[in-house]
Amino acid sequence: MGKVAWGFTCSIDGFIAGPGHDMGWLSAAEPLAQGIIERMAEKVGVIISGRDGYDAARAQRDVRDEMTSEAYGGAWSGTEFILTHRPDEIADDPSIVALDCGIQEAVRRAREIAGDRDIQIISADIARQALEHGLVDELQVFVAPVFLGDGTRIFDVPGGRRYDWELVEIHDGAERSFGRTYRPRHHRPEEEPRGV
Repeated sequence: MGKVAWGFTCSIDGFIAGPGHDMGWLSAAEPLAQGIIERMAEKVGVIISGRDGYDAARAQRDVRDEMTSEAYGGAWSGTEFILTHRPDEIADDPSIVALDCGIQEAVRRAREIAGDRDIQIISADIARQALEHGLVDELQVFVAPVFLGDGTRIFDVPGGRRYDWELVEIHDGAERSFGRTYRPRHHRPEEEPRGV
């Protein structure tokens, strides 16, 4: 069985999309070594996205470049789930599967399709929900050398709980983009804060 991974490229100031889900800023990202994107894409069987990102991609399709108009710059093929409370509105799009369900059910269905391949979450809100249910096995982070100042934050949960991560991989050929993979760090009883 594959992993559930949350993967993104973010700005230095912690945004994964600009205002209105603008992705044009990704052109400021450092180039990755040849073959990295393809190797990452071939591991993914199902992508889980949100409705806001889907709507923005459709609205911006004429202005997005090759890298931001399709998952993994077009190097990926598989099934994309769009989680929405209004699935009938996009049911005619054969490139996606619109689902009106919670993240636990979405991941269960994705596992059936993905088999040994990974499930990739590319929405901050959906990733937050997956974290709350302990469903994220891996965090894949790349950083573009740009400040956006506004947009969709990586993780924005006022009053939320803390999640710790441990480094498991530095991506060869992506050092300039700070390409890193982390997994959840589970505290052992002796690491629990005193007085709790």
